[in-house]
Amino acid sequence: MSDEAVKREIRDKLLFSSALVAAGIVISALSVNQIRAGDRQYLAQATPPLQSTPGAETKPSAPAEPVTTGTRPSEMPPQPARPDPEAQKAGAQPALPPAPAEKTAPPIQQK
Repeated sequence: MSDEAVKREIRDKLLFSSALVAAGIVISALSVNQIRAGDRQYLAQATPPLQSTPGAETKPSAPAEPVTTGTRPSEMPPQPARPDPEAQKAGAQPALPPAPAEKTAPPIQQK
């Protein structure tokens, strides 16, 4: 191709890409304008306004404090899941079942 044809092709592609960018900006501006032109109260309020419950003046505003169901004695330390062997001999039961045996393969033979 000659230099003139290359310059013309580049100019045409640049003009086309500029037209696409300008069209995108125009469409974006029109979309923003359409959003702003809509009912502002409708866009701003996602939920209906709060209404008072009938008889709210006579009802307490907050529930009573819950009663605790039980407290942990502070002098009793937490117990381990696996007691030591002396404790197991004395009758302490483990909290968890024994772990399954690991699967092992025969050792790799050295060459």
